[in-house]
Amino acid sequence: MSRSALLLLALAGLYGAAGVAGAAAGAHMTGDPRLGTASTFLMLNAAAMPGVVAASAALGRLGLLPAAGLALGALLFSGDLMIRVAYGTSPLPMAAPTGGVILILSWVAFMALAIAAALRRRG
Repeated sequence: MSRSALLLLALAGLYGAAGVAGAAAGAHMTGDPRLGTASTFLMLNAAAMPGVVAASAALGRLGLLPAAGLALGALLFSGDLMIRVAYGTSPLPMAAPTGGVILILSWVAFMALAIAAALRRRG
């Protein structure tokens, strides 16, 4: 397994832990719904990233790009929301929407690569 794949798997574990911690903080420390949203996005993408990394074996080297996009998008989106809850503002005002767009594009890229791999197997 490549170093990139191993790094993405390690990030998935970190995002999962951060998502659980964020959910606990949201439940016990603040009622701000942004913390729950950020935690949910971290945990969902933490669960998805290993699957995308595993699928990259069938998709070729490009298969890791969607997983990297999920990692970056989740970091920007969730990180921005969590910083806003903690500090009331964010140093990167467009981080959450940018992260959201990266997440959407990463899922579309994963779908496109999966379709391409399936068509390649048929032909």
